[in-house]
Amino acid sequence: MHIADLLIHVNETLGPIEHAALENELRDFKGVIAPRFNKETPHLLLVLYDPQEIDSCSLLSRVKANGYTAQLVGM
Repeated sequence: MHIADLLIHVNETLGPIEHAALENELRDFKGVIAPRFNKETPHLLLVLYDPQEIDSCSLLSRVKANGYTAQLVGM
C-alpha cells in the first residue's frame, strides 16, 4: 500500500458534528485511511489515503458534494 496525505481547506466554519460527519463519510471510501480535522486549524482537513485506490480530486469532490466550498492546499 502507498500512503499519501492531502490537505483540504474548507471555507465554511464547521462544528464538531459536521466535522465528524464529513470524516466518517470520507472514511467509508476505499483507499481512505484517516481523515481528520485538527481543533487548532478547524478549516483544514488532513486526509491520509492510498493514491492507488482513490485520487485527490475525488476526495475534494466528495467534500464539495456535501455543500461545502473547499480547495486543495499545496504541501
